[in-house]
Amino acid sequence: MTSPSFPLPAHVLGIVGRSGSGKTTLIEAMLPLFAANGLRVNVIKHSHHKLTLEPPGKDSARFRAAGAQEVLVASPHGFALYRDLHDQPEPDLAAQLARLAPADLVLVEGFKHDPIARLEVHRPTAGMAPLYPELTGLLAVVSDQPVACGLPLLDLNQPAAVAAFILDWLRHDAQP
Repeated sequence: MTSPSFPLPAHVLGIVGRSGSGKTTLIEAMLPLFAANGLRVNVIKHSHHKLTLEPPGKDSARFRAAGAQEVLVASPHGFALYRDLHDQPEPDLAAQLARLAPADLVLVEGFKHDPIARLEVHRPTAGMAPLYPELTGLLAVVSDQPVACGLPLLDLNQPAAVAAFILDWLRHDAQP
């Protein structure tokens, strides 16, 4: 585990699992449920791919290609900030969290080796090994089948139950 550059807030929860396990779909299904409970939720998704916010030739892409370190695209409907690392090391999770607006909960997809509480999404039928035997910090496993994991088991097909588990964790265990 890497050590963050400053203490992470208690309201950060990782959603981890192998590629194709359903992490993004689960987060997407839970976001309206959290909003219905009055929570402001931010999401950080780690990607191993080069990011493209606008197609080549658009103004922000042209600025990046010309050498801008950061480009912020703003409109009355929202904004996006793109920072080109120019071969610098990827910022750690703590640095990414520091850029976000305040929220009641930050869901983090990826960053599985950072020292945060997390849920693992695991689909045995996908044929990939689970992470829970060697990964620390897991609160529960979310699966579409029974799994003997020694942790609480949540039903992947019941995102409301997973959201309720997270809300309970926020109320009790994630208090600073």
